[in-house]
Amino acid sequence: MKVLVKEAILRCGHDGKVENVPSQEWVRVTGSPVLVATDPQGRDISMCPHISINIKPCRKTLPVIRGYSAFIRIGGKAVCLDTVEGFTDGTPPGAVKYTVRRPGQTLVGAGS
Repeated sequence: MKVLVKEAILRCGHDGKVENVPSQEWVRVTGSPVLVATDPQGRDISMCPHISINIKPCRKTLPVIRGYSAFIRIGGKAVCLDTVEGFTDGTPPGAVKYTVRRPGQTLVGAGS
């Protein structure tokens, strides 16, 4: 599994783009900050095409349900792995997930 960095590509189930905002800047891979626990949640999702009457597009990520390393921590927070996934606030509730398409780097891996 690869460690996620700011340039990682996370998408909602409808292909909307998740904005990555790292909470730490001191540990980097190829110049990009590594994402740590809670970085993927509460983030904006743009360009979700799932729009219709009584259907809310994905706008925000909800808490991560899996994908943090149990072994590697930065500043006491677990690093995010390319297995990160969680739900979005889109409709129907509890049905649409966000997942990693690309980790943003190919050099550093970690165990779950």
